[in-house]
Amino acid sequence: MSVKFNVVERGNPSNPEAPKKFYPSIQSSGRLTTREMAEIAARESTMSPADMMGAIEIYLSVIPRELAKGNIVELGDFGSFWLRIEAEGAESEEEVRAERIKAVKPRFNPGKLFKKALATIDFIKGARTSDTSEEE
Repeated sequence: MSVKFNVVERGNPSNPEAPKKFYPSIQSSGRLTTREMAEIAARESTMSPADMMGAIEIYLSVIPRELAKGNIVELGDFGSFWLRIEAEGAESEEEVRAERIKAVKPRFNPGKLFKKALATIDFIKGARTSDTSEEE
């Protein structure tokens, strides 16, 4: 599998005076909708595309619901999801309160299967861009 990357020039946000450097930035090759994923998965299983779509939709509703209960969601060799928070620090243990939590973010830790797939990626250099908003 090959993934294209662009070359992007970026400055150091903590030191605007520092010289800019060039970095690789992943270039998306497209998007897949849930329906398209269901059709691909159905071709590799005994389920119909409609059945697969239903199964995926249920999974997509169960995962955030279980995370909201404080559970870690393990998906076997694919990986695990859990929640991480950003919060203000306090001077003492007694001052720590839920109000200090500013953001809740989902996190993902890839499992063996996911890591194995990532290890097979070949990178191909694309064009240089000056856009600093691309996802990595």
